[in-house]
Amino acid sequence: MSASRSTGTTDAIGPDEDPEPAPAAIPGSRLLAALLDGMDAALCAFDAQGTITHWNREAERILGWSAAEAVGRRGFAGWAVRSADAGDVQGRLLAVMDAPGRQVHEFALLRKDGGRVLVRTQSSGVRGADGKPAGVYCAFSEVHAQIDLERSIALSEALFEDASWGVVLVDVDLRPTVVNAYAARALGGGRTRLLGRPLGELVVQGVEDLEAALQHVLAEGSPTAPAELWVTLRTAEGDRRRCWRSGFLRLASPLAEEPVPLGVGWLFRDVTTAKLAEQDAARLRFRANQLHRAARQAAECEDPMEAATTSLDFALAGFADHVVVDLLEDLAGGERLVRAAATPSDAPGPCLAVSGGPFPVRYGPEHPALQAVERAGTVRAAAPAGAGQDWAVERQWPGGAVHALCAVLRSRGRTLGVVTFLRTASRSAFERTDATYAESVAVRVASAVDLARLAARAGRDDGL
Repeated sequence: MSASRSTGTTDAIGPDEDPEPAPAAIPGSRLLAALLDGMDAALCAFDAQGTITHWNREAERILGWSAAEAVGRRGFAGWAVRSADAGDVQGRLLAVMDAPGRQVHEFALLRKDGGRVLVRTQSSGVRGADGKPAGVYCAFSEVHAQIDLERSIALSEALFEDASWGVVLVDVDLRPTVVNAYAARALGGGRTRLLGRPLGELVVQGVEDLEAALQHVLAEGSPTAPAELWVTLRTAEGDRRRCWRSGFLRLASPLAEEPVPLGVGWLFRDVTTAKLAEQDAARLRFRANQLHRAARQAAECEDPMEAATTSLDFALAGFADHVVVDLLEDLAGGERLVRAAATPSDAPGPCLAVSGGPFPVRYGPEHPALQAVERAGTVRAAAPAGAGQDWAVERQWPGGAVHALCAVLRSRGRTLGVVTFLRTASRSAFERTDATYAESVAVRVASAVDLARLAARAGRDDGL
């Protein structure tokens, strides 16, 4: 290894002044040797005649030749490269002295044990104090290692530019530090505007589950399988419910002696559409199975009204909390709705026929049940925010109901009454698919009610 000598100047000191000891300087040769040996890349240098002047430890690791064996040799001929290739390699390396910038080459070099290794070199000329070419320095590494590095860099750039899933780097304080384009769109903001902001400012609901997952990764490491997280986002158009299939990677510094967490790499993809489709399919299968079971059970009932309430009991499972059946009866004041069957108002229970005389229910003119009868169709209703139990009590429904779905009962072209399904605040409002299911149930109930009336009329005729 070559050495350099450090020089310096001192100030004049008077006869009565004691000089302070200057700090010991690291000799230039040792500093240079430490810098070269500490490099991650192999490095060698040639003087203007092609003699090797520098050789660091990474070069020794790759090729097996020590600095003592390499420094002072003229080029690579006869020891680090095949004789047939020596001239070409030497010429291409020394040609860099007269060329501007750096040049990249690939050479097949020989290890000390005789094996060959393909290296990629970056060479540049060195000029002396007079500006004339003085030599060449050459940094090289194994091609496969260089390619691995380039692939890693290319992968990182692709992930943070145009990947088809979201990529977010989160620091140990759980704040985004890097966000790719997909994630920015999913989170509802620009890539730079999201940086450094708490996740709670972006996610209205579900942020606790997300932060718990990130903290677990920081403490325990990367999970073995992706997780599906449901979150609600705050956007300019309002709150949006989304499902993200997420994977997490704990990031550690490659430069530290012990793993030091730098944060978490969070990769996710929006699977809301697929999950909703799966839920809808599962719901349809369940409801079809319930209708099938109800039909089989109702067929075993001797009393048609018992068959009607049996069908409603099967329909309630996973669909509503309460059900009320009101039938049209000819009373002295005309045709009115009369309560015929209902579930208990104070607790979950089966739908049972209401005992007592045919007293009409006191529904107001705008009652949803009356609207369903008038339209001969289905009507959905919901309590306004903050209405409490008064909304349900005013409509003669069990307290706590905040969502209603009234389906008309029709058989043989006639309206027989209305069945009302009710949900409490713990459930979501009725949707269009719920109305379709309620209408399917109402068809079966209406057939049973019609059969009960025909049987009752036949009994009266037999009595006469």
